[in-house]
Order: sequence, then C-alpha cells, then structure tokens
Amino acid sequence: MHTIMVTGGGFVLLAVFLLASRFIGDGSSLALAAAAKWFIPAWFIGAGINMAVGVIKAGYSVAEELPIFLLVFAVPAVVAALLWWRFGR
Repeated sequence: MHTIMVTGGGFVLLAVFLLASRFIGDGSSLALAAAAKWFIPAWFIGAGINMAVGVIKAGYSVAEELPIFLLVFAVPAVVAALLWWRFGR
C-alpha cells in the first residue's frame, strides 16, 4: 500500500510541476515540456529519500529496497518523459 501511495505522490508532484509551468511560464507546450523535464531529477531525489527512509527507519536492506525504488521512480518518470517528448515537439 505504501508503494502505491508514494507512486501516487509522484503523480501529484508531476501535476504540481505542470500546473506551475502553466501559471509561472507562458502556458506554451514548451513550458509543459520543461516542467516534465525538471520533474524527473526532482522525483529521483524524492524516490531516493523514500528508499533511504526504508533502509534507515524501516530496517530493510538496500537490496530489498532497490526494486521498490526503481518501481516508485520509473512509473511517474516514464509518464513525465512521454509528456516531455509529446510537448517538446
């Protein structure tokens, strides 16, 4: 359940980035592409923090947390990459 909630949090963060690009930027497709591009490293850090909490506080090993990290990071990042590709053209 926690993995689904954290992945959902990634989608919420992506929506915040996209909305911010609409309000702060000029609202163009290129602004949306830039927001999606900037989301990916931000989400990498967020997913990494989630992994660190799992290792440090929950007592899981890095080997146990790494597949979860990859899933939590990859799902929203792939959507962001597709948006970056779609709006960047």
